Amino acid sequence: MKIAITTLGTDLQAQVDPRFGRAQYFIIVDTDTMEFETISNTSLDAMHGAGIQSGQLISSKGVTAVITGSVGPNAYQTLTAAGIQIFQTGAGTAAQAVEAFKKGELKPLTQIGPSHAGMGRGMGMGRGMGMGRGMAASSGAVVTPSPDSSPKNKNQQVQSLKTEAEKLAQQLKAITNKIDELEKK
Repeated sequence: MKIAITTLGTDLQAQVDPRFGRAQYFIIVDTDTMEFETISNTSLDAMHGAGIQSGQLISSKGVTAVITGSVGPNAYQTLTAAGIQIFQTGAGTAAQAVEAFKKGELKPLTQIGPSHAGMGRGMGMGRGMGMGRGMAASSGAVVTPSPDSSPKNKNQQVQSLKTEAEKLAQQLKAITNKIDELEKK
């Protein structure tokens, strides 16, 4: 079985990176042989869509599970749409995460992290509107803003809906690309 672990380094002794979309590296491990491949996350510094792009990259590697600390809503939908299970782990090395996975000690991810987690740019990319919250934890879920975070005026509502439509368009594109890829096999 091929699994992916988000890491801060390039070998199995590297610490697990707690972020998915903005992880420094992905280590793809064959759990039967422990052979691995390290991939630099080219989406690490993306202004938008890091979770979706990272999810597409991982999906293209034929993995069936991801081990990480946190996954945002867009990455969650991209991974689950591709049939990839997501498991959560705390601190530790990639090798420890693989062993815990093989022993069945890791639990499936039950709480989706916030959008744009870990950007660390101080640019307000979350927009403070609560978008992406309230998503059901299943593939095909519809993302809706939570009632307590609804924008106050018409312009804010329009901008909020445009932003949400852009996110959904990106997700639809990722899903459509995966369908096309699977149909070609």
